[in-house]
Amino acid sequence: MEHRIKLSAAALAAAIAMGSSPALAADAVVALAGNAFITSAAPNAAEVITANGLGNWTSAGTVTSTWFRVAASPNCSRSCPAAITVSLNARLAGSTQSTVRVSINGTPFDVRLSGNVTRNYAVGSVIVPAGYVKVDLRGISKDGGYFGDVASIGVSTEATLNYANDPANYYWSRRGPSVHLGYTVPAQTEYFYNEVTVPQGQDKIGSYFMANGFTGGYFGMQVKSPSERWILFSVWDADNGAKTTLVGKGGGVVDNGFGGEGTGGQSYLRFNWVAGNTYRFITRAHADGAGGTDYSAWFFAPETGVWKYVATWKRPATPNGYLSGVYSFLENFIDTNGYQERSADYGNQWARGAAGSWTEIVTARFTGDATATNAQRMDYAGGLRNSRFYLRNGGFFSNYVKTNQTFTRPATGTPPAVDLATLPLQ
Repeated sequence: MEHRIKLSAAALAAAIAMGSSPALAADAVVALAGNAFITSAAPNAAEVITANGLGNWTSAGTVTSTWFRVAASPNCSRSCPAAITVSLNARLAGSTQSTVRVSINGTPFDVRLSGNVTRNYAVGSVIVPAGYVKVDLRGISKDGGYFGDVASIGVSTEATLNYANDPANYYWSRRGPSVHLGYTVPAQTEYFYNEVTVPQGQDKIGSYFMANGFTGGYFGMQVKSPSERWILFSVWDADNGAKTTLVGKGGGVVDNGFGGEGTGGQSYLRFNWVAGNTYRFITRAHADGAGGTDYSAWFFAPETGVWKYVATWKRPATPNGYLSGVYSFLENFIDTNGYQERSADYGNQWARGAAGSWTEIVTARFTGDATATNAQRMDYAGGLRNSRFYLRNGGFFSNYVKTNQTFTRPATGTPPAVDLATLPLQ
């Protein structure tokens, strides 16, 4: 969302110089429901972000962070500063007065709340560089059970602001933008090979580093929880609704129905993959001779040194028998973790056709989902990094990369060292 606001920068600068916080009406209303996260809290903290904003605010140790983006002027660099005045739309419930600390990019202002009527409280004015601005809320004191309920952050400035403003899609904006790499593979591609490396510290809970996607399914690795990681392979039901069925699976692989983008088959292997290591993925499409296509997946970990068979799923009413729409993506699937940054490198892509020869894939088109294209979130990037493609999202970093660009990586010239005929099927 892009919102341009007019307010005298000179007046704001004067107010800042005088150390005052003018009580100006907010021109932009940044709802906490779509733009805020509990970023620091005790394990059993009561605070929550709901459709109404921050609620159950009882602990002084809890920090709630809200982000909005200040766009640079067309005539200025990305670091061009802007004057902003911030207010807090809040009310008290369960207390008659409280003091809360509002920090704008680290500059603190203490605000005293009183009464149980929702209203705007003046916070203060600061100069900020272009890019994402972080507003932290922390409780200081209260005479009852709660510090207050906060619905939104008000912002007045001459700059253009970007923030999530579509209530129907706040869940998706809080998850953050998903980003993709689209590969053009030869016709009649039977096998696709890819390598994925997640840098250390980028393996946040809720991340899906999808390596080998195709029309009808995908294959990659996830961080499910602090103690569980998956190698996940899923294939949807056919376009006409015919059900995908399991043909076979490897040892230790769990299979069940799939309830994400649609019905279908899901199989996963619990495997404690490690950030910093490079993992290899192979998918295969093969016509079953009855109008359907069998999709198979294998995974190679340097820790084991062998290819692991994940599963084969039969997708009926799919007569093509080859891989199409081949792509990779990076997403966060836990909305409360959408403020955390994650990234991955994707390298050494190869496709093998029915004739048996490998083709190196050295170009990829970088795209984003609706959260990115509608500017609900602008913390996304993709392209080339250390001679490999990369994807990055979350964390509210400021230097985003425009989508719908094609990137070319240096060719390795060396096909995958794998004997496809000996890939395991159990």
